[in-house]
Amino acid sequence: MIKSSSIVNKSKKSIEDELRREFVLSYSDETFKKLCNRLKLKEDILMKYTTKLEVTTCELKNCSKCKSIDKCKNEIEGHVYYPIVRNNQLEFTYKPCKYYKETKSKNNTIFFETPLILKNASLSDLIIEKERNSILKYIKDFLKKKVNNEECKGLYLSGSFGSGKSYILSALLNELSNKGFKTVNVYYPSLLKKLKSSFNDFSYNDVLDEIMECDILLIDDIGAENNSSWARDEVLGTILQYRMDNNLTTFFTSNFTIEELESVLSETSKDSDIIKARRIIERIKYLTVEDKLISKNKRV
Repeated sequence: MIKSSSIVNKSKKSIEDELRREFVLSYSDETFKKLCNRLKLKEDILMKYTTKLEVTTCELKNCSKCKSIDKCKNEIEGHVYYPIVRNNQLEFTYKPCKYYKETKSKNNTIFFETPLILKNASLSDLIIEKERNSILKYIKDFLKKKVNNEECKGLYLSGSFGSGKSYILSALLNELSNKGFKTVNVYYPSLLKKLKSSFNDFSYNDVLDEIMECDILLIDDIGAENNSSWARDEVLGTILQYRMDNNLTTFFTSNFTIEELESVLSETSKDSDIIKARRIIERIKYLTVEDKLISKNKRV
């Protein structure tokens, strides 16, 4: 009788042989070869990343012929899908090209109570990991559609604390600002405090109008605020109704899924109103598609 361990070993050997053949074939390309030599890793490690390294090779070739960011043929405009060596393994990120760096200073995003790290967030700093695959695919598709003025919904991104939700969408907003869109990034819990205080200096309507009317809006950390009927109905409801009526792109981050957020919004310190909470949720669903990011805490 043939032992199962022998079958497993043969199967493993067959997979390794196939990986090596693919790597050797790709290695015949001069750009691929130079890239691998630059990484200074053993072939046994590199061959596990052949497909991703081929993507980088293709994008490097695009860059070698590129004359301006408007002519970029890569997946993320102005960036190269590039490997970084960490702990004797490869991680992939988006590295900005010289043309992108020249345009970065054009970021005109308006921030309300947004932490400094998010103001400087960049797609080029994103580490590519499997937990983010669907979100990064969304970003690629969204950028292509938005630049071509095609209709595209925003994203409601929920997930674990410190997983990078706010950073990812802030980086996307900054990128869109570089492309000429009027973008506003709002840390929602602090915004409500700002709006309350603005009653005294009559700037309330100016702040609200800026948020309502921008091309692209990020409402960061919705559900973390001290909920009240005023915050839910007069502020959030007004913003979302305007943006829905005018088909304006809106993003959200939250520690709650949309379903969980409905329960959070229904409860205030004074009463409970599931109907009004549901109205808010229906507006959010109209404006967005939903995704979830569960990842290790990036803040520790």
